[in-house]
Amino acid sequence: MKIGNVSLENKVLLAPMAGVTDRPFRILCREQGCGLIYTEMVSAKGMHYNDDKSFKLGDIAREEMPAAIQIFGSDPKIMAETAYRLNDSMACIIDINMGCPAPKVTKNGEGSALMKTPELAGKIIREVSRASSKPVTVKFRKGWDEDSINAVEFAKIAEENGAAAVTVHGRTREQFYSGKADWEIIRRVKESVGIPVIGNGDIVGADSARSIFQETGCDAVMIGRGAQGNPWIFNEIITGLKKEGNFTPPTHEEKINTIIRHMNMLIDLKGEKTGVCEMRSHIAWYVKGMRNATHLKQKVFTLWDKEEIIQLLRDFIKSINE
Repeated sequence: MKIGNVSLENKVLLAPMAGVTDRPFRILCREQGCGLIYTEMVSAKGMHYNDDKSFKLGDIAREEMPAAIQIFGSDPKIMAETAYRLNDSMACIIDINMGCPAPKVTKNGEGSALMKTPELAGKIIREVSRASSKPVTVKFRKGWDEDSINAVEFAKIAEENGAAAVTVHGRTREQFYSGKADWEIIRRVKESVGIPVIGNGDIVGADSARSIFQETGCDAVMIGRGAQGNPWIFNEIITGLKKEGNFTPPTHEEKINTIIRHMNMLIDLKGEKTGVCEMRSHIAWYVKGMRNATHLKQKVFTLWDKEEIIQLLRDFIKSINE
């Protein structure tokens, strides 16, 4: 798998997810074999104004590599300036977010709102590609709504303006994350462009990954919500696609140990108050489906002390093993 001049060891990638794919989580996914990790989306305008938080979101550690940094914005000049500044970044790819459905992003004409202004989107891609010494990719959706499905045309615009690859999420902006992802649109995009096409949407394990490859002919898959609380999904899919050996799911003990390690990494990076607060959602995802998980989640959201959470987790694993 190659994106521009960047060679990847496999075709299973981690999607950029705001509030989820920070450095600790990216490292855990990379350890499970993820072929390329993406940062949370970073505001180009924030970087333009030297916002410290924006630069921290885009900070990448060596153990995450290969890694892509995703930027968002609607001003071609600011986007290009940001891409130029990121030439010194450890990231090997610059990804442009044109798929985020969040109202706070789209109200500014950014994210998936750019699918309503394809001419502007093309200009942004062109300017970023000119300014970047790294391959530039674009992530977008099926369209804004069912009355404006334009992913095929949008992919052609991206390719014409210098994109080295595109990622297509098979839902419209109006769907957000509801309903079923349309893999047919991914197939149509793949047939319409010569650059790599990455399929995204409803990939939750080896079977669905195998199916989307077969149904769309896409070059790679990008895992989003399926990885929440489950960094092992990358190992599962890679093993399943190779058809060599068997994937062994993590035991409950392994999950709890990973939660504790994940929390410690978050605290080391962001401090105990922020780390514990952000870890709560991750814990809820990790324990989903376990016996008595509802009670654990309710209790976790009342705690602020790391040691109390660790004790709660140890008591929890002891109770489900009895």
